[in-house]
Amino acid sequence: MPEETSTNIPGVPASEPAGLEEPTTPREPLPPKPDQRGPEAVSPTGSPTGAPGTARSQSGQYLTTAQGLRLRDTDHSLKAGSRGPILLQDHHLREKITHFDHERIPERVVHARGAGAHGVFRSYGTAANITRAGFLAKDVETPVFVRFSTVLGSRGSADAVRDTRGFSTKFYTDEGTYDLVGNNIPVFFIQDGIKFPDVVHAAKPHPDREIPQAQSAHDTFWDFVSLHTEAQAHTMWNMSDRGIPRSYRTMEGFGVHTFRFVNDEGRTTLVKFHWKPKQGVHSLLWEEAQIINGMDPDFHRRDLADAIEAGAYPEWELGVQTFPDTEDQMFEGIDLLDPTKFVPEELAPVQPIGVMKLNANPTNYFAETEQVAFHPGHLVPGIDVTNDPLLQARLFSYLDTQISRLGGPNFGQIPINRPQAPVNDMLRDGMHQQAVHAGVAPYRPNSLDGGCPFLAGEDVGAFIDVPEEVAAAIKERRNPASFGDHYSQAGLFFRSLSPVEQEHIIQAYTFELGKCYEKSIRERQLTALANIDAGLCAAVAQGLGLPAPEATEQAPSSEASPALSQIGKTWPVAGRVVGILAAEDSDLAAVNAVRQALDAQGIVPLVIAPSGGFLGREDDGGVPVQRTYLTARSTEFDAVIVASAAAPASDAAPGLDAKAGAPGGRVDPRATLLLTEAFRHAKAIASLGAGSAALTAAGIPQDAPGIVASEDSEALVTELTILLAAHRVWDRFPATTA
Repeated sequence: MPEETSTNIPGVPASEPAGLEEPTTPREPLPPKPDQRGPEAVSPTGSPTGAPGTARSQSGQYLTTAQGLRLRDTDHSLKAGSRGPILLQDHHLREKITHFDHERIPERVVHARGAGAHGVFRSYGTAANITRAGFLAKDVETPVFVRFSTVLGSRGSADAVRDTRGFSTKFYTDEGTYDLVGNNIPVFFIQDGIKFPDVVHAAKPHPDREIPQAQSAHDTFWDFVSLHTEAQAHTMWNMSDRGIPRSYRTMEGFGVHTFRFVNDEGRTTLVKFHWKPKQGVHSLLWEEAQIINGMDPDFHRRDLADAIEAGAYPEWELGVQTFPDTEDQMFEGIDLLDPTKFVPEELAPVQPIGVMKLNANPTNYFAETEQVAFHPGHLVPGIDVTNDPLLQARLFSYLDTQISRLGGPNFGQIPINRPQAPVNDMLRDGMHQQAVHAGVAPYRPNSLDGGCPFLAGEDVGAFIDVPEEVAAAIKERRNPASFGDHYSQAGLFFRSLSPVEQEHIIQAYTFELGKCYEKSIRERQLTALANIDAGLCAAVAQGLGLPAPEATEQAPSSEASPALSQIGKTWPVAGRVVGILAAEDSDLAAVNAVRQALDAQGIVPLVIAPSGGFLGREDDGGVPVQRTYLTARSTEFDAVIVASAAAPASDAAPGLDAKAGAPGGRVDPRATLLLTEAFRHAKAIASLGAGSAALTAAGIPQDAPGIVASEDSEALVTELTILLAAHRVWDRFPATTA
């Protein structure tokens, strides 16, 4: 049946609907879907080509070889008789199989699993007085490509794992490509890049069994961080709700390091970058994440793509914290070169400098999201690095990694990586060279190519390394004393959270350490927690059945930072997903009214029914069904509206679906499961018409916080939207640690 189109439901697989029969009339390839866009069509050296965005995709009506030779058959190898051996002369077989055998490239060692999108960044111009970067001048719009990722898992791992997330943005500026390569956590595990192999080896699956996948709940990780105490601050963030974000769309981003801005007069300012999501910072509950990883391991990448397809374009404000570029590079006692430290926003407010909107999905995952190559050394005039020892090592490591993964030094010529500024680099040859260079003198100085390319002056946009004075020092392998505090910021973060968030951290530490086999590792980490916060340590120790140790160090005290809490604010609701439980006993006119009211606010309404198709007559106000009792799960939805008594469907038999439970109840057990999960995950629930009976049968008290009942569709959506703006109904289950 054709899908009703009055509301924008994402998930359409192609730009045209497929027919029932295989097409036989030759035609040109279908264009990309409206939500998709490929990289800008520029040459390998950054020159605009004027070609359409589809110029790099397949063309022609007929199947061909890689050389353009038309083929009449691709289902049968060339054989000596129908039952004979395959002939070596079968050039098509050899080409097809050989290319298939070489389709995969080495995955990233970290950040292997990712999702990406195209967009645009518009500068407010508020940073123009502290940086000469052209893309940060007033009202300048710059194309971007963003890749989000998990750190630990392989390409095939699940999305909703407890992990740090990558948040990397490629700005295609007219002064060259600028990469802001960051995470969703503002601090890192280590202070010096020489230790990066250690932390990754510890966090990755155990090398003997290659388990557990995409998890930190194992002995080698906690062995490392309990011995390597500078990791405690990052670990605290990871154990918080920040470690399991609701979506990439509701996730903060941080540049982690301190960078240096340089203005037109050559004055310098130290800065830290922040991405602030317009929809707020929201997370999953731990049980919810566990269910998602089984039901939909692609949850985050699907959410991002669906939101863009539905027109709910995610947005982030880019902001900076600014600091005087003093000789000691300290601020309020915090060493700005220490990547395990952050600066509370109460001490240095985040000043907005621009806004980014992601408005197009990739046309091809491999060509764009998998091959995009970021590097913190991709800089533009007006932005420079500092002596952060982790950043300094990254400046070497990223370039080295891209050469290994992408087959040689010309990875910048892959379409997604091509600068959208003129390139005249005198770099020649190498594997996968796509440019056809002219001239005979790729060296300087030269006269044979007319002296070109010429060196640029500062007046025409040359990058100028900041002439920073290097103090007289001894060559040594040692950290400054200011790097020695490993506990105070972990305690600051914990004490800044609400009781609900603190309880989640306690549960996370208890779960993770409970997965460790070695008792000594659990005891060692408890000592680290005692140095961070005595109450946190005591609660985790109780859960592990171990005595709470005394602190061995007294961390400096600091004021709490309320900006760190995710709870207590309200946010826009566009892009949220609401499930509508409906059936033939529903008031279908009211259901359609609810759908339209939600759609008008940018919320995606998905109807859940006993079976697929339509409720009612398709040609007479029927309601299209997007999910069934079999395919739906509470974790997909931010809120649920119940518009039916949800009587058992025809397939509610234990032999068909284990979730269906025992037959004979008044409500389909899968509907009950959906409602009880939504209730205990603190989501808003509304009943419309016959829906109150389903709530009663599911044992959900209708006077509980966040339960809405109304016969008026408009009033119901209004109340539900207010609840959605707070993300969850946290007061339904008050924290026990308050």
